[in-house]
Amino acid sequence: MPEQTKITLEDDIEPVADAFEDASVIGLSDDSISTIVDALHEEGNDDHLDLINDLSVPDTADLIHKINEEDRQSLLIDRKVKLDPQVYPYLDPDVGKSALSSMSASRVAAIISELDSDDALELIENLDEDFQQEIIHKLSAKMRVAMEEGLTFPEDSAGRLMQREYVAIPQYWTVGKTIDYMRVAANDLPADFSDIIIIDPLYHVVGEVPLNRILRSKRTEKLEDLTYDSLHTIPADMDQEEVTYIFRREGLSSAPVIDNDNRLIGIITVDDILDVIDEEANEDILKLAGLGRGDLYRAILSTTGTRFRWLFVNLMTAILASFVISMFDATIEQIVALAVLMPIVASMGGNAGTQALTVAVRALATKELSSTNTFRVIWKETIVGTLNGIGFALIMGVIATVWFQSVTLGLVIGAAMVLNLIVAGLSGAGIPILLNKMGSDPALSSTVLLTTITDIVGFFAFLGLASIFLL
Repeated sequence: MPEQTKITLEDDIEPVADAFEDASVIGLSDDSISTIVDALHEEGNDDHLDLINDLSVPDTADLIHKINEEDRQSLLIDRKVKLDPQVYPYLDPDVGKSALSSMSASRVAAIISELDSDDALELIENLDEDFQQEIIHKLSAKMRVAMEEGLTFPEDSAGRLMQREYVAIPQYWTVGKTIDYMRVAANDLPADFSDIIIIDPLYHVVGEVPLNRILRSKRTEKLEDLTYDSLHTIPADMDQEEVTYIFRREGLSSAPVIDNDNRLIGIITVDDILDVIDEEANEDILKLAGLGRGDLYRAILSTTGTRFRWLFVNLMTAILASFVISMFDATIEQIVALAVLMPIVASMGGNAGTQALTVAVRALATKELSSTNTFRVIWKETIVGTLNGIGFALIMGVIATVWFQSVTLGLVIGAAMVLNLIVAGLSGAGIPILLNKMGSDPALSSTVLLTTITDIVGFFAFLGLASIFLL
């Protein structure tokens, strides 16, 4: 390692060497990234090649993410650094698309040929359709069929998620024959697998057998006698969220994927499910703020356009709330204290509603909500909103009374606070559930609707009560 770093950091070899040594454990350090970038900027200096080769796959992906677009272009295109193909599935979809789109179709085909079919499909599906076809034509016949078939399945479906590398054994085979087969065909088997799929002559799935049962059984035992007690087959067109729910509920490590004729076409493993869980969780969090996946790496104009549309919707709802305020402009002119206090009522309603909304969206995502407990959840959040409303009404009522020397004003803001937090609890839990029933994504639409309702109710309740009791 000293030989690789002394050119770029002659006076600080040991700390940098230690940073690279620890990278696989704690992640790639800023010093390590700076070392590679410095080497990259020096003409005729290829030290960065040796440094990158010492990194693990996740750390290499981390490096690609953190360097700027120009350095990324220099590294992958100008200097044609050949990364381990396993790095590319770790990249953010926008970063991966940008990197692969700058390469030749032959080079991309060579990269994805080294990957499992599910990872290869994940990379190629993000590329432009014409480029996809150009790449597919340069693949082997087996991989070409896998990619063409995979692209026919709906986006975010089990067919896109599955891998086509699996071990399928006839149901009449014994443990001994299976072990002998796996030893002879070792080079044709997947690199990692924990379950063997048992099939009948028509390739219908009969069961699954975990490897540990095979290893602990006599050679004469039939595989069909060792299968799991229950079989969980996944239709190829099933949404990946549904697949994730089945894996979580049943505690699966893998599951066979079947086509419309119930024939085995692939397998989904738990590592794929972990990726989906992470993807769906991040997507829901971003949707609540009106953001798209990959905004961190997306081009400025694309990011601006996505956020502009969402902000425009928020502008329209804000204008609607302002219209409600304008209805009471005469009241506000006479009592200036109202202008000071009314944002408090609206913001408390919005915050309380967001808490209820977050609980409801998560419960929908994890399928903890059904027709049997929906009303109970909405009722609970409404009661919670009521109790919090009473508590904060007392606090804010005392503050307003002391601040503006008006008991009536304190009572008015207290009453408005109670009303708005009741509505916040009801709306926060009810809106996502209603949108889900209507077939809309609750994570995408709930926030703006909730904010609109709590703002309008808060302003209308506070200013309306003030115009009745203070004038």
